[in-house]
Amino acid sequence: MNYRFLPLLLLFFMSFAPKATNNLKATSNANIATNEVSIKIEVIYSSLNANNFALPKMECFKKAMEGFYLLKQKGLVQKDLLTIVDFSLSSTKKRMWVIDLVSNKILFNNVVSHGMNSGGEYASRFSNSLSSNKSSLGFYATGETYMGKHGLSLKLDGLERGINSNARARSVVIHGAEYASPKVLRKQHFLGRSQGCPAVPQSIKKAIINTIKGRSCLFIYHPTKSYEIASKLVA
Repeated sequence: MNYRFLPLLLLFFMSFAPKATNNLKATSNANIATNEVSIKIEVIYSSLNANNFALPKMECFKKAMEGFYLLKQKGLVQKDLLTIVDFSLSSTKKRMWVIDLVSNKILFNNVVSHGMNSGGEYASRFSNSLSSNKSSLGFYATGETYMGKHGLSLKLDGLERGINSNARARSVVIHGAEYASPKVLRKQHFLGRSQGCPAVPQSIKKAIINTIKGRSCLFIYHPTKSYEIASKLVA
């Protein structure tokens, strides 16, 4: 080996050392922060006041909370309220939860409809396209109320481009509907379906809408890989 070039080689490799150290430190800090968030979410979940309702699944709750923290940090949602819709469950189940994150209490747990082209008893197909009559997954911010053909309704802003960003253009809103009533389940094997709106029973629509309106977080979940790959808000 020609040792005349050894000092130059050492200087060359040493020039990369600080960057490598910084990258390792940044990666380590990011991993620590991620672990801290995961632990925090687990603590919140284990201490949830179910209020005589069933708990959402941990996997669904964890992803909802991860997105909520990011959106709250960015100021895209303002209230410490989280609404979760779990479309991995049958429409015969109470698959919508409204959670007060200040009192750590479940306020509502009820049935909710999915889009008519998303499936029958189960939702399995989702779209952000106009006139698709399908539900859209992901994170939303609740907007303002208005009086429409279903009475009191709540506008939604989709916060994930290409996933649910056409919510306003599609008129995807929260509203009450007779087809979303539990009594419909006694006549057929699944809940009535919408044109893509998460419709709730008429009997509780006012209470739910007045609770979550005004920039609270809504997360519509399904364990489809295509959503997880496209979303920047869930791990």
